[in-house]
Amino acid sequence: MLNILDRYIIKKYLSTFLFTALVVTMVSMVIDFAEKVNRFMNKDLGFFQVLQDYYLHFIPWINGLMWPLCSLISVIFFTARMARDSEVISILNAGVSYKRLMVPYFISASIISGLMWIGINYVIPNSIRAKSEFESEYKIKNREKTRSSDTHFFIAPDAKIFVRYYRKKDTTIQHFRLENFNDEGRLVKEIKASKVSFKEEPHTWTLKDYSIRTFDGMKETLLIAEGETMDTSLNFKPQDFILHTQQMHIMTTSDLREYIQMEQDKGLDNTKKYYIELFRRSADPFTIFILTFIGASVASRKVRGGTGLQLAIGVIIGSVFVLISKFSVTFAHNLSLSAQLGVWMPNVIFAIIAVFMLMRAQK
Repeated sequence: MLNILDRYIIKKYLSTFLFTALVVTMVSMVIDFAEKVNRFMNKDLGFFQVLQDYYLHFIPWINGLMWPLCSLISVIFFTARMARDSEVISILNAGVSYKRLMVPYFISASIISGLMWIGINYVIPNSIRAKSEFESEYKIKNREKTRSSDTHFFIAPDAKIFVRYYRKKDTTIQHFRLENFNDEGRLVKEIKASKVSFKEEPHTWTLKDYSIRTFDGMKETLLIAEGETMDTSLNFKPQDFILHTQQMHIMTTSDLREYIQMEQDKGLDNTKKYYIELFRRSADPFTIFILTFIGASVASRKVRGGTGLQLAIGVIIGSVFVLISKFSVTFAHNLSLSAQLGVWMPNVIFAIIAVFMLMRAQK
């Protein structure tokens, strides 16, 4: 049951957090608009069109990035004011333990963390998709990359293709190979073509200058068709060679899990960055708890420097956390560090720091 003190702190936390998030959102929008205003004008885009089709989707995206830092700043701000007005000392002198004082902080962090978890798993990906589509449609940013060379992947459990070079411009493949295997994993058929071009939906391709080699035990047959063409159905599309640079960000968590499984079924070794995104969606909401307790322990002590000094400390802590997070994710991308460890390592480090700071906080 929440008492008056709990409701008081929760109200202060949430109201300060909402104000901080609003200020950060407005500043971010102004900076982004100043950066892109020339591009908007060159495309003859009206203000209300940009606001509706771009910035309404920009707002959830930027909040998904900034909420942990907003929670740290808001906790330090209102707790420092309570300490300055001797409210924290009065609460402790009234017999309330420091551990009990942290309960409303935990409840408030749970509310914000829960909303953030729902947002980054199911709401924000749709906003990023709409934002990216707007940027691509009006060529604000190029969000596409192409698997253009030396690409291997399975198109069926018993069929694998190799593409030496794919050209997006005319959806053609140079130097193509298809390998079919039996249940024992032995190669039973191999099709090669110097050129393959996409003909029609759903997945009809035209092979040119092709050869077909079949294996039946020790028996081998070879058909060479130089200068000839053949239409055949192959279980892949030109879209399979196109990668969206924010592809992992525009998928909901359920879609992301399905995509990871699909890529693994193809035999593609490019799922690590998707696992990093998947684990990040659980780690970021948990960060709010850690930064809340760090902020409370920093700001609950009355100091001569006042609120400004404590806010500066909070900004430094937030900056260090972001820096460690970037290093950790980079190591996970480029080194043998696992995706889960790379994402959660900053939380583990700062959780230890939070426990230490709570133990040393003013009692």
